[in-house]
Amino acid sequence: MARAAKKPKKQAKPDKLREAVAKPRRRVRPGRWLLRQAFRLAMVAVALLLLAVLLYKLINPPTTYTMWSEGRRLGASVDQRWVDAERIAPVMLRSVVAAEDANFCTHWGFDMRAIRAAIAEGGNRGASTISQQVVKNTYLWQGRSWPRKALEALITPVVEALWSKRRILEIYLNIAEFDEGVFGVEAASRHYFGIGPEALSAIQAARLAAILPDPKDRSASRPSGYVQRRAAQIRDGAATIERDGRADCFE
Repeated sequence: MARAAKKPKKQAKPDKLREAVAKPRRRVRPGRWLLRQAFRLAMVAVALLLLAVLLYKLINPPTTYTMWSEGRRLGASVDQRWVDAERIAPVMLRSVVAAEDANFCTHWGFDMRAIRAAIAEGGNRGASTISQQVVKNTYLWQGRSWPRKALEALITPVVEALWSKRRILEIYLNIAEFDEGVFGVEAASRHYFGIGPEALSAIQAARLAAILPDPKDRSASRPSGYVQRRAAQIRDGAATIERDGRADCFE
């Protein structure tokens, strides 16, 4: 009788624990891990920034930190009502550009000539463009801290790239402070002159633009001698930028 063929012996499985011990351990590199995490955080921050800028390209900002903090200080809601650029007298748009940023149509968010002039004068004069002011008033807070300035410098080119010049000016005129608790040209026109922004004259528009740097201490309806002189300069400047084409980007 033939013997049954012997089954081949199964090869013993390698000891997994021994194999794991035998393998060289991966070195943990904290520096590389930190760099990866920092890169991921930076990408998230960029995505959030783009989303925030795109959002206000399409919808109107419901409020700002400055309005909220001013309302808390006053203990009451601020006076602010949105108005589209089509319902603002064109001379108001030209006046605010003449007063705050005459080269608004020719720069990309930073007026390098104004910055150089401010440096030459020892930093005693401002060089912020309307675009920078919109970024500060819409997304950030007031003050001169370096973190705020750095964020402003980062966001301003993005706003310039994604918004039209007219949209930048429209948001600026709707969130700028014109008196204690009075924000936006709609509320300011009614507060000072009892009319809507579409009916503003050249003199009224120039006076509103003249009080913007110091709205709590200046009045458009009871202008000081300085405000009257400044308004006259702004009125001339608004006419000049209309003639030479520097208003074409927002009209």
